[in-house]
Amino acid sequence: MTVASKLAALGLTLPPPPRPLGRYTAVSQAGDLLFISGQLPLRDGQVVWQGQVGKDLTVEQGRQAAQLAALNVLAQIDAHLGGFARLDHIVRVEGYVTSAPGMLEQPAVIDGASELFAEVLGDQAGHARAVYAQSQQPGNAAVILVVIAQVRPA
Repeated sequence: MTVASKLAALGLTLPPPPRPLGRYTAVSQAGDLLFISGQLPLRDGQVVWQGQVGKDLTVEQGRQAAQLAALNVLAQIDAHLGGFARLDHIVRVEGYVTSAPGMLEQPAVIDGASELFAEVLGDQAGHARAVYAQSQQPGNAAVILVVIAQVRPA
């Protein structure tokens, strides 16, 4: 099953890769590693999920924000590699969650991204992960994902 068909089974589609919001590249490749710049829960150039999880958004809404950011990560990989055939696996995910004071469920929020990667990529999704709480982020985004992936030679 392809990534597109797995996404379709989940009722999702791969969006166009978001353009960088500043003067940087969305993906930088060094050897067999892809460094994917912070991906926000963007759709059509707009931050869909804004605010602090635990105040403005529920944990479930935060998970949805993480899922959308993960879709954007996949879109960046697809655009850079021209598909997923060369993707070896996701190496590391860093999740930054805009959090209300006292909100301690950041790992549950970023599980929205990790679970999407697992459902769509299978064995290629295994990754190390770090999760951070932030009081505010660019675009008032609820979540930002930074990802490192390993690729196979062409």
